[in-house]
Amino acid sequence: MSVDRLTRVNALMKREIGTALFRVLNPDEVDLSAVTVLDVGVSRDLRDARVQISIRGDEAERARVMRILRRNRPEIQGLVSKQVILKYTPRLYFACDNAIEKGDHVLGILANMPEIVETEPAPPDGPAEPREVTD
Repeated sequence: MSVDRLTRVNALMKREIGTALFRVLNPDEVDLSAVTVLDVGVSRDLRDARVQISIRGDEAERARVMRILRRNRPEIQGLVSKQVILKYTPRLYFACDNAIEKGDHVLGILANMPEIVETEPAPPDGPAEPREVTD
């Protein structure tokens, strides 16, 4: 399968998995605004798909939501297979990605750093005179 086609399949799967999450997950059980599909990587043979999920909250909340996602995987996969017609329906594997939280942490550190202003020091004797270079 060409790389361009695989990229389009990944984007399509990402969109459909995001839509399926809203249909399958119970809003009373999971805060749907805290769950984001970051990326989907479908294998070249279309048999497997790794779904990168970001979950806002603490570690216990992330673990709980990941258990719910894994428990509802067959239903999510069934909805996706109805919308995305491929030779094979990829088996979904959910993985939690903490990149957004790490980025927020770094931005918080940078925001709390004192501002450093670098200025080039002036020469002690004033501007330097041009010198003639000889070999």
